Amino acid sequence: MPKAFLGWPVLRQLTGRDTLGRGAAVRSPRTDATVARTETADSVARSVCPYCAVGCGQLVYVKDDEVVQIEGDPDSPVNRGRLCPKGSASKNLVTSPLRQTTVKYRAPYATDWVDLDLEIAMEMIADRVVKARNDTWQELDEKQRRVRRTLGIASLGGATLDNEENYLIKKLFTAMGAIQIENQARI
Repeated sequence: MPKAFLGWPVLRQLTGRDTLGRGAAVRSPRTDATVARTETADSVARSVCPYCAVGCGQLVYVKDDEVVQIEGDPDSPVNRGRLCPKGSASKNLVTSPLRQTTVKYRAPYATDWVDLDLEIAMEMIADRVVKARNDTWQELDEKQRRVRRTLGIASLGGATLDNEENYLIKKLFTAMGAIQIENQARI
């Protein structure tokens, strides 16, 4: 019999003591050499899943300054080590090659997106927010009651923002006089 044939797990299972195939019969040198990414990590950081308002605890494993694994935190009283499918896939939020890492801008009537410098994009956004607020500012309502608001600005937060970010966005938009402030997690 060829040596490769003798190495088959099924043959080892039938001819050895591990007849159920749950131990040595199904192990190979490759299996024995396999090490979990969590064991080789340089550091572990505690975090909170970014997808919804539940606040599940996560352990973020880092090796060579790169995220190698994200798992549920067993010490978290919220999720006790478990994550939903979105939370389990949150490593892709950070490491996916499809992740956008530059500001994209499409000018009015243009057909293509171009990369835009972050500073320029922030200035454009600030200018537009200030203009919308000034153009739609309402000091008094129709009954002459002081309202100090704008109906020209609204906010719709996303589920990938954590509670702290949503809190700060709410405070910012309220301070600007916006009253239409909502979050995707509540819709």
